[in-house]
Amino acid sequence: MSRINKNVILALLTLTSSAFLLFQLYYYKHCLSPKNGTGSSKSKGNRIGFDSTQWRAVQKFVMLTSSQNVPVFLIDPWILDLINKNLEQVKNTSQSSASDCRFFCVPRDFTAFALQYHLWKNEDGWFQIAENMGFQCLKTESKDPRLDGIDSLSGTEIPLHYVCKLATHAIHLVFFHERSGNYLWHGHLRLQGHVDRKFVPFRKLQFGRYPGAFDRPELQQVTVDGLDVLIPKDPGHFLEEVLHSRFIECRYKEARAFLQYLEDNTVDAVAFRRRAKELLQLAAKTLQELGVPFWLSSGTCLGWYRQCSIIPYSKDVDLGIFIQDYKPDIILAFQNAGLPLKHKFGKVEDSLELSFQGKDDVKLDIFFFYEETDHMWNGGTQAKTGKKFKYLFPKFTLCWTEFVDMKVHVPCETVDYIEANYGKTWTIPVKTWDWKSSPPNVQPNGVWPISEWDEVIQLY
Repeated sequence: MSRINKNVILALLTLTSSAFLLFQLYYYKHCLSPKNGTGSSKSKGNRIGFDSTQWRAVQKFVMLTSSQNVPVFLIDPWILDLINKNLEQVKNTSQSSASDCRFFCVPRDFTAFALQYHLWKNEDGWFQIAENMGFQCLKTESKDPRLDGIDSLSGTEIPLHYVCKLATHAIHLVFFHERSGNYLWHGHLRLQGHVDRKFVPFRKLQFGRYPGAFDRPELQQVTVDGLDVLIPKDPGHFLEEVLHSRFIECRYKEARAFLQYLEDNTVDAVAFRRRAKELLQLAAKTLQELGVPFWLSSGTCLGWYRQCSIIPYSKDVDLGIFIQDYKPDIILAFQNAGLPLKHKFGKVEDSLELSFQGKDDVKLDIFFFYEETDHMWNGGTQAKTGKKFKYLFPKFTLCWTEFVDMKVHVPCETVDYIEANYGKTWTIPVKTWDWKSSPPNVQPNGVWPISEWDEVIQLY
């Protein structure tokens, strides 16, 4: 009897186990299958209404970086744009609530994240764990461009872009490096000859086509599709930066070769460069507070491009501003900053030029640029005669660069811009310069009527 009971019990256990297994298979097929669009997140036990290759790749990447205390943040423009449009809803989403996959599940080849490189402490261990999790990773490194002018350090390499693929989706990790102007920079993604071009569709990458510069973003944590991720606190501002992030490096090697024979280190030259730097920094701060974009122009732009420095005999700092960015309170703002108006020439609608007096006779000149169908121009006025002059430039766009420890704009088409102003011999220093006749791009532009002189020519 005892033996029969044991057999019965064993049979019942086997039957129960089989039934439970069949139930699990049925539940998986009908409740968790991709057909029904349901999956399970391992992030805080959330139940998420989807099953996506893209989401799983992002989930594993987030798990990997979180476990290694690597503070990556989302910079993918497509996803950030969606988040920005639904920011309040995303910020108010509970970490334990269920939601549909709205951001990470749209079929795409890449999802882009960024990392400030100085915060990465265990690079080798991170990659080993990534490979154990199924990622295939490609590392791209390059020489640090800031060290090009230093022989002993010019070969130092820094990480720029890593691409980690899981199944058919890839995570693009962009390394942001700190620069001396308190901003972040990323490099150009250049593939070495041995790299498999079919590893991922590199042409679809949204970062790395050229170097980029960004303000240091303040970050916030949000829950997106059940995953806790860091994003810029102001996604809209970051997205605007992405559109205009292109960066041009100063030509350190060429500058060093130029200065090897022509550098002026006299007491007066060193003092002028220091004063001009202080004036430029003050002008930049004032214009940034006004929300007025500007760029290095004329001799200041030439000094940056030719010798990565301020030309000591130029005696002034030159900036350019598009006339549509002019604001009526710009003069008052500079005066409040301790820079009195030296002169004002022209009108807003024609040939406006402002000049402010800095310390020790260092002058700040602001030239306003006007756009025509096929060119741009800024004006000049001779105070004694009222004669007007026009300086023609080919159309240009603006890029970021670093100059005197600042992130500032310069024309992206720098050579065309400089050659328009100084001709093809711009590499040769010229200490005698007549603004009315020396520039190759200057032409007469009429004369101001005497009746308008009080309005267009103001001297202080």
